[in-house]
Amino acid sequence: MTALTGLTVGGGCAAKYSAARLEELLKGFVPVEAENLLVGLSPADDAAVYKLDDDRAIVFTLDFFPPLVDDPATFGRIAATNALNDVFAMGGTPLLALSIAAFPEELPTEVLGAIFAAAAEQVLAAGAILAGGHTIRDAEPKYGLAVVGTVHPDGIWTKSAARPGDAVFLTKPLGTGLVLAAKGDIAAAVEQMTTLNAAAADVVRPFMPNAVTDVTGFGLFGHAHEMAERSGVRIVIDDVPALPGALEAARDGVRTGGDPRNREFAEIEAEGVPEEVLALGYDAQTAGGLLISLPADRALSLEAEFRARGLFLARVGTVEVGAGLALHSQL
Repeated sequence: MTALTGLTVGGGCAAKYSAARLEELLKGFVPVEAENLLVGLSPADDAAVYKLDDDRAIVFTLDFFPPLVDDPATFGRIAATNALNDVFAMGGTPLLALSIAAFPEELPTEVLGAIFAAAAEQVLAAGAILAGGHTIRDAEPKYGLAVVGTVHPDGIWTKSAARPGDAVFLTKPLGTGLVLAAKGDIAAAVEQMTTLNAAAADVVRPFMPNAVTDVTGFGLFGHAHEMAERSGVRIVIDDVPALPGALEAARDGVRTGGDPRNREFAEIEAEGVPEEVLALGYDAQTAGGLLISLPADRALSLEAEFRARGLFLARVGTVEVGAGLALHSQL
């Protein structure tokens, strides 16, 4: 079996470009003025959204990265999940996907076949079709998807409308990067990274959230920072739920390449908070959960619905008047 991770310098969403440098780069782009471009670069979000008519808009996204596990099928499934989840994070439903692939020519064709087949299965599970793609030669393997979905123009979720008084929720625990880097039991992390956010999004949709994003390469704190900054509010985090083994890995000094970049991007008021909790919040996630901000008077009903469906949900914070991001010292 080819060790895919041996061909990379950093896999999964930890391979994302620095959020701080990305913000600086995008400052040089002038947003396109288009009446029907509902979500573009001003501000950027989890996907672009273009209105077709009063009842339909298309959601378009792409995501790809180097392997973070050695098993080809697992890698294909994780990469597909991560890309598809951007459509769910916008409130949409995936429709069509195309592969983005770069592989060394010496990799056995059965390895590539396993990646493509597993991705196709995951796309089908999301209710969409894998209809083609593009493959190039590259010394470092990379795989992902471009995904087109649909959403009602009035049902688009963005990360820029959180309001004071909202409760903040997370639909998956944290620590995929830490657990994988620790090289111990990764079963729980793999299960999470191959779980689509479709079921969680279906539960959230009737509750009409104010703001939604998915937690990926910038970590919980990075994505919460984006939500706070874009919404013009202050978010206070009072719970950082962990995957089995994640906090233990952090206490042992395990860190991934995304950790220093995420700390640079998202400053946080965290006096008295243990370092392992900070490491967990800054840990780059792959195919992470939805971060949801919705009116507090709907919180108990949302929690009850998630429990009834047997789905994970953690109330991780609140939205306040002000600016920035803070952690309660009791963590």
